[in-house]
Amino acid sequence: MQPTGNLHIGNYLGALKNWVRIQNDFECIFCIVDLHAITVYQDPAELRRKIEEIAALYLAAGIDPTTCSIMVQSAVPAHAELGWMLTCVTPVGWLERMTQYKAKAARQESVISGLLQYPVLMAADILLYQAGIVPVGEDQAQHLELTRDVAQRFNSLYGDTFVVPGTALPAVGARVMGLDDPTQKMSKSATGQNHAVALLDSPAAIRKTIMRATTDSNPAVDFDNAGPGVLNLISIYQAFSGDTDDSIKARFAGMRYGDLKKQVAEMTIAHLEPFQQRYREIVADPAYLAKVLSQGADRVAPIANQTVRTVKERMGLYVG
Repeated sequence: MQPTGNLHIGNYLGALKNWVRIQNDFECIFCIVDLHAITVYQDPAELRRKIEEIAALYLAAGIDPTTCSIMVQSAVPAHAELGWMLTCVTPVGWLERMTQYKAKAARQESVISGLLQYPVLMAADILLYQAGIVPVGEDQAQHLELTRDVAQRFNSLYGDTFVVPGTALPAVGARVMGLDDPTQKMSKSATGQNHAVALLDSPAAIRKTIMRATTDSNPAVDFDNAGPGVLNLISIYQAFSGDTDDSIKARFAGMRYGDLKKQVAEMTIAHLEPFQQRYREIVADPAYLAKVLSQGADRVAPIANQTVRTVKERMGLYVG
């Protein structure tokens, strides 16, 4: 995740919760991608604060730093080094076809070159550790396909070097949509006041945002004719509660929207309050947080450095 904006319940239910679930099934590396964040200007002090905030939120969610590696991208220089070497084998046309690049470039008068190149850095993030599986959602599937293409192109040019990551990903979590516009995925970069519930929002702020969520013109929940806003609220409740489909239908069928929103708000608050308490305990001990990030970088650096050395040897670069 990038250390920008505010992590929200979509990030938690769609990714963090799933990461916690799978952390003991794989050798996991969780990276805070600060180099990706600077494809647009970031206030330096705020960026550093956000890096620490994201790390604390990873820990508060339940990621165990004794079994997984939590690290900051820029703390392992091999990310940027491999990113450059992969840039030199990646056709520009591949990058110009990336959907997210085209969407972001269309909104900007001047496009920074890093915005075009950041999918290559993302490929480096994955290939650096010879990763077999990357637990991302559908919105990142195109980037994973590019990673596969880059790995295969490098292997064809210089010999078998990279593991080509599989596209059969672990099941991702709930897809949470914007509360103000349920046709769009909840996003950290959205500016709407009632778009998202941030993980660190107060109970009062959570209630306010959810009570203003977009629904539809029906007076009550009708599962056969429910609009996307109603289904989104129900999906949030179910993702937090873990209730079965039958249980959800029995609970909400015919319920008026005001009562539905109240139940979703209270379920969200009940789950975020202990999460926020763990977060406050973690940030109260900055030495512990720094230790987690330092140990995470130290743990993965030998893997990353060996990959870079191998790539240099294959390309004929000087390795000393």
